[in-house]
Amino acid sequence: MRILAIDIKKFNRDESGAVTVDWVVLTAAVVGLGVLALGAVKSGTGALSTKINKYLSSVSVG
Repeated sequence: MRILAIDIKKFNRDESGAVTVDWVVLTAAVVGLGVLALGAVKSGTGALSTKINKYLSSVSVG
């Protein structure tokens, strides 16, 4: 039983997995921000391309 208590204390002090959890959370946050930015840019560029298309369709060249 003494060996088991020592192993549990050693396990509680070990922080090697905590770094992995930090990186997973950080990566998820960066991906989430990227998706939000993509959504904002997509709607803006869609509206702008429609306006450009309308303008270029009405201009005569020559």
